[in-house]
Formats: sequence, structure tokens, C-alpha cells
Amino acid sequence: MPRSTNGPATKARRNRVLKRAKGFVGGRSTLFRTANETVKRAMYFSYRDRKVKKRDMRGLFIMRINAACRENEISYSRFVCGLKKANISLDRKMLSQICIKDEAAFTQLVELAKKA
Repeated sequence: MPRSTNGPATKARRNRVLKRAKGFVGGRSTLFRTANETVKRAMYFSYRDRKVKKRDMRGLFIMRINAACRENEISYSRFVCGLKKANISLDRKMLSQICIKDEAAFTQLVELAKKA
């Protein structure tokens, strides 16, 4: 019986890794071993940073709302507390969009939060 190897599967696996490593600098894009390490690391970072991106965006929304609140002479924490007491449930993304696109509506929300 002839000796059986796993050549096609190995070649396919290597090509898959090298395809993902396209654009990396130096041996990281051409040598399998270094490309494999770099691709694994890159995949880890991309997975992790999809979560981090959500955190960063929430922080950005809060900064925008805080800046708009300060223009209307109220702190961010008092504004959010006032909205909760007034039973207005808007998430921070929507509040951020409102304070960018429609300042008059945001001012009305601030007044409602101040009354509550």
C-alpha cells in the first residue's frame, strides 16, 4: 500500500493562513510560521476590539450628551436622573443623535429633566 500523506489539506490550510496575512510586512506575509502567529494575534485583537469598540462608542455618546447638557446649564448625571424620574427612556445613542441634529428638542428634554 502506498504511503498516504495529508498534502492537499496541509497546503490548503497554509494558503488560507497566508491569504489572511496578505499585506503584512516582511516574512509575516510569506513565511507560514510567522504568518500563522501574526494572523492568530490579529484575529484575537479583532475579536477583542469588537467589544472595546462598543465601550468606546458609549463613552463618546456620553461626552456628547455631557457637552450639550453643560450648554443648557445642567450636569450630565442630573440630566440622566431627571429623565429617569420623568419616565423618559431614551438610550445614550439616541440622546447623542438628538443633541447633534436637533438642539431644540434636546433643550426640551433638558427642561423636562429639570422639572422632574
